[in-house]
Amino acid sequence: MAQPHPSADLPPALPGTRRAIDGAAGPMALYEAGAGRPLLLLHSINAAASAYEVRPVFEGMRHGARVFAPDLPGYGASDRSDRAYSIRLFTDAVHQTVDAIAAACGPEPVDAMAISLSCEFLARAAVERPDRFRTLTFVTPTGFAAGSEWLRGPPGSARTIPIMTNLVRSLPGKGGVFRLLTRRGSVRYFLKRTYGSDRVDEGMVDYDVTTANRPGGHHAPFAFLSGRLFSADVRTLYEQVTHPVWVPHATRGDFRDFSRSEWTATRPNWRLEPFPTGALVHWEMPGPFLEKLAAHIATPLAAVAAGA
Repeated sequence: MAQPHPSADLPPALPGTRRAIDGAAGPMALYEAGAGRPLLLLHSINAAASAYEVRPVFEGMRHGARVFAPDLPGYGASDRSDRAYSIRLFTDAVHQTVDAIAAACGPEPVDAMAISLSCEFLARAAVERPDRFRTLTFVTPTGFAAGSEWLRGPPGSARTIPIMTNLVRSLPGKGGVFRLLTRRGSVRYFLKRTYGSDRVDEGMVDYDVTTANRPGGHHAPFAFLSGRLFSADVRTLYEQVTHPVWVPHATRGDFRDFSRSEWTATRPNWRLEPFPTGALVHWEMPGPFLEKLAAHIATPLAAVAAGA
């Protein structure tokens, strides 16, 4: 049996039960609450990510669904060891979490939501195992900005940035450098850029600082900075998704560029919806977000395909 990771004593990011799961992606923490149809929630990938990012949805949907939210590899109370953080690892983490949901709820397909870069991992898992998913929600996903139309590389290939990879590899005292990047002022600065506003959630700032500064917290973020987690085939990948997809996205902040999303207009299963917010739509407009998410989950694919 795997030994507890040093971050296992991290304060819970979410209300409900936190338990350990294991599999191809290694030891992971999984939060669970509520009753009903299973709903999977995936946080984003950044310097200080954790399941805390999905908190408004986890709390709001647990009264009508059985919600599950993992800390992805390298984050929160999951394994943060020095290993190869890759597209495959994070996609396997999605499959591993769905395995745990199936063990708890049965084999019915799940509704799933992801934020930012994790939308790429969720999309890949849904393409690999379409039978395991019912609906998808991508909150301000990557892969729609200018230039994304050319991202049709070999399946599973990454957009690695050689200069960043070499810099990260040769950087002395990585842990110390990372601690500077995840001080409270730095975390608030990056959240302001994400929100496109000074009105960031202070609870998120607190938890981000706490979780980022646990042992091994720098390994996954440095893989993120090197580009190894971004899919070079993301346009092809998204085009292969056959599930109903709702895309609530930012119109403010650093992640508002959806200028190469026009192709979705010809795909009846895709629906993009801009919100007057930054990237974390569900934090800034929780009421409208949860109402629209519930409606999306309730809409069968046949109605979506018919343009309902």
